[in-house]
Amino acid sequence: MDFFQELAEARKKKRKKHYTLEQELASLWEKMRVRDIKKEDRSKCYHLFVSNFLIRHVSEALKKMKGKIPEIASSHVSSRVLQTCVKHCTQDERNAVFTELRPHFISLVGNTYAVHLVTKMLDNASKEQLAEFNSSLHGHVASLLRQMVGSLVIEHAYSLGSATQKQALLMELYSPELQLFKDLVTMKETRLVDVIAKLQLQKSSVLRHMSSVLQPILEKGILDHSIVHRALMEYLTVADESSAADVIQHLSGSGLVRVIHTKDGSRLGSLCVKHGNAKERKKIIRGLKGHIDKIAHDRYGSMVLVCILSIVDDTKLISKIIIKELQGNLKELILDQNGRLLFLQLLHPNCPRYFSPDDLTYMSLSIPSIRNKATSFSLWNLWIFNCFYVNSEDDEAVQEDRNGEGKTSDASIHLNKGGKKDSFTRRQELLVNSGLAEKLIDVCHEMARELLRSKFGKEIIYEVATGGTDGILHPTLDEKLATLHEAIVSLAMQPKQADAEEEHILKQFNSSRTTRKLVLDCPAFALTPWEKALKGKCATWVKGHSSKVISAFLETSDSKIKELAKEELQPFVDSGLLRLPVADESIKK
Repeated sequence: MDFFQELAEARKKKRKKHYTLEQELASLWEKMRVRDIKKEDRSKCYHLFVSNFLIRHVSEALKKMKGKIPEIASSHVSSRVLQTCVKHCTQDERNAVFTELRPHFISLVGNTYAVHLVTKMLDNASKEQLAEFNSSLHGHVASLLRQMVGSLVIEHAYSLGSATQKQALLMELYSPELQLFKDLVTMKETRLVDVIAKLQLQKSSVLRHMSSVLQPILEKGILDHSIVHRALMEYLTVADESSAADVIQHLSGSGLVRVIHTKDGSRLGSLCVKHGNAKERKKIIRGLKGHIDKIAHDRYGSMVLVCILSIVDDTKLISKIIIKELQGNLKELILDQNGRLLFLQLLHPNCPRYFSPDDLTYMSLSIPSIRNKATSFSLWNLWIFNCFYVNSEDDEAVQEDRNGEGKTSDASIHLNKGGKKDSFTRRQELLVNSGLAEKLIDVCHEMARELLRSKFGKEIIYEVATGGTDGILHPTLDEKLATLHEAIVSLAMQPKQADAEEEHILKQFNSSRTTRKLVLDCPAFALTPWEKALKGKCATWVKGHSSKVISAFLETSDSKIKELAKEELQPFVDSGLLRLPVADESIKK
């Protein structure tokens, strides 16, 4: 070692209290990190040797650190040694480390290096230790959430905690009283409006406190955490119009991508789309550019895209960014549980067969202060109309309405939920004019066998083959739809083989039910499979899942198809081989 190295070492020893110990720990850490293990050496005996070797060095390192762990935890190197020790040590040793760190949790949470050790401790903590850690955070949640480092630990504790522990962390963000008095946060009420009513808090005081907490978080862009998303959602339930608009403005843009991966974050994104102005909506859509495929596959992110497709009138911008990226990965998306929802919303909007009740409720969410303003505005317009534009012939009817219950009908109140464009026109521009529908038909034609058999893909091919609700694909794409029908029929025409690897399209569970629905709901399709695949061969298909397809020809509302099938199928009905779900008197006769 030359003179300058010795001088540097001497200065480090003076500057760092535990420099020598850190050097020893670094040396031990290198021995703990086992690397470059060859395949032939990965035997049971070798792993046993490595395990014993590791435990010995972990125990040695912990003995050297005992009594100095809080100070060492803030060091760049030593904190990593501690993380390795906590991961591989015994439970008793881990408990000893937790006990030593307990009085210093708050200071460690804000440290760039110690934060990783704290999260590692939480991952391995018992229920009692996790509760004790959450208790130590009381009074500090709001201040830590405003820090880039501290917010990571709050989010980690929030994600690991029970419902009660999550609520306790969240309620500190609501008011100064809840932040100061620990006993108040043990309430059963979870919604902010209920907490305000229960404790008789001043709404203005709650709004001021939450604004002081959330404003710096929004300005710093600390948007990834689910606890922040939940707090913002609760804030919007009590915020006035101006405060709500301020939140929407902060979230509109590229930052929204970091929000919509959680349930509450997704709802925030949808509210921004629903209540944002045209400029903010454009910023949101442009901010999603390059992330559409990933968002479409996400359980919660996909619902924000569904909301955009259902509300935003700027179909050119949507086609240029969202539809274009969706077209690039159609084959994968239509088979995905979440990705398919975007296309189903365009083909059959808000269908309870595809969207859960929770999803449909989610799509009708709105911010109370903005909703109430829209209602008040509509009532004001109605009053103006009654005062100045109702002619004398209508006065009696108006007076009768006033003398009645004194309530305005729901039909008279129009809430602006976003788009002014007609829903059918918007869907047509996004689906047909953009070229998406044509590509969907081509993909369905190419993947007909796979889609019919798929749990999720069958819904796409059904909606496309029927032309979508309101006949949105007719008559523009009738010729291409006819080729899709032919592709499905060609699969049904294939002979039944007992030794085939895959079940026949009429026998497989998903495909048989999809074909049945097409026969019942799409007369343009039903005639082709009967004439080309089933006529004269029904005896082969009257048992098993295929019987549901056969019976559909007798249940269809199309009298022409029913008459064609009746002569051949009647004997099977009479003999009991073919059972109809609903008795049809005309068939029995």
